[in-house]
Amino acid sequence: MAQMSPAALAPQGSAPAQPQQTFPLVVITVLFFMWGLLTSLNDVLIPHLKSVYTLNYVQAMLVQFCFFGAYFIVSLPAGALIRRIGYKRGAVAGLMVAALGCALFYPAATSGYALFLFAFFVLAAGITVLQVAANPFVTVLGPPATASSRLTLTQAFNSLGTTIAPALGGMLILGGVAAGVDVGQLSGEALARYRLAEAAAVQGPYLALAGALLVLAVLFALVRLPAITHAGDTPQAASGSVLAHRHLVLGAIGIFLYVGGEVAIGSFLINFIGEPQIAGLDHGAAAHYVSYYWGGAMIGRFIGFAVMQRVSPGKALAFNAAASIALLLVAIFGTGAVAMWAVIGVGLFNSIMFPTIFSMALHRLGAQTGQGSGILCMAIVGGAIVPFVQGALADAIGLQWSFFVPAACYVFILYFGIRYARMYVEPQQ
Repeated sequence: MAQMSPAALAPQGSAPAQPQQTFPLVVITVLFFMWGLLTSLNDVLIPHLKSVYTLNYVQAMLVQFCFFGAYFIVSLPAGALIRRIGYKRGAVAGLMVAALGCALFYPAATSGYALFLFAFFVLAAGITVLQVAANPFVTVLGPPATASSRLTLTQAFNSLGTTIAPALGGMLILGGVAAGVDVGQLSGEALARYRLAEAAAVQGPYLALAGALLVLAVLFALVRLPAITHAGDTPQAASGSVLAHRHLVLGAIGIFLYVGGEVAIGSFLINFIGEPQIAGLDHGAAAHYVSYYWGGAMIGRFIGFAVMQRVSPGKALAFNAAASIALLLVAIFGTGAVAMWAVIGVGLFNSIMFPTIFSMALHRLGAQTGQGSGILCMAIVGGAIVPFVQGALADAIGLQWSFFVPAACYVFILYFGIRYARMYVEPQQ
């Protein structure tokens, strides 16, 4: 799952690095795991709520619209909040807001879809504040020489959360869904009872998540962490707007489309696998396969790390984008297990895209790096827009054909990789 770059969000100045502190690092690693888990659970809730409230695909994609829209709306206010109250208190505040978002799922089960959407927004707002506040701590919880290894560890646990969540959600939320019920045949009181019973399946799991987040908030408040402070002023760029850097602008578009494509595929995967011509599985069974999609991204990060020791980032990015396009075309025109595994396989090639595009877009920005990072982080809003577009296409021409939308996203990423394949050996234009 895409996440804000820790390096990009690091403070301008900080206290000297302290000897590695194991317990604080464990707490922060759990935070990374939790926000990966919470984000990936959306892929389970989308088909569940679609079925419960008899939504079309556009209406169902309002979940991702509200969730990833929070990144765009809350990122800048979150930064201002952190500067005012500090990184530690900011992380505690983020955890408490996220816990409130999870708790809102309980009344949402009896109040309807609108409150669910509000709960998603509150939850994502808390995660956004948490990311802005918690990421920099990883870099100062030990010697600077081992900062990269600590970042790799925490990001691996974020991927572990995204991998576990679909299977866990399938068992706890979709496992109790009544099979063989044709919602279209229900009306009046029978339909109301069905919706109430099925929506209630989220209450227990999300109350448990709210409790876990509150426990983490208490631990974070009590644990001793190094102070992080800002330098007084940051040097300004010599001249010109940061948007004058074409590779940054194209990189922001790439982040927007990558996050959008990755989230869209995960959002529609359960419904896609449930299509009669693909696998015909019920939602509970299909949810387990979503774990393979996110698990592929986790494995691919380790493969990509080794490969990019010898292959330029641009070439690796272009190859992965081309592979993703090919797999999506197989899924669009194929049937059965071949089409199903083709879509799942895209997760493996998604793995390196976010960090690679992010780092290439910031190349040689100098004093404008911080400003460029903010633009790239706001581009994560693609996770709100692209699934919405695919939902509209799915309603218009069918779910399987709608996968042309993420395929088109990867076409641009392919172009970006090819255009800047020699970025680190030649000056960019």
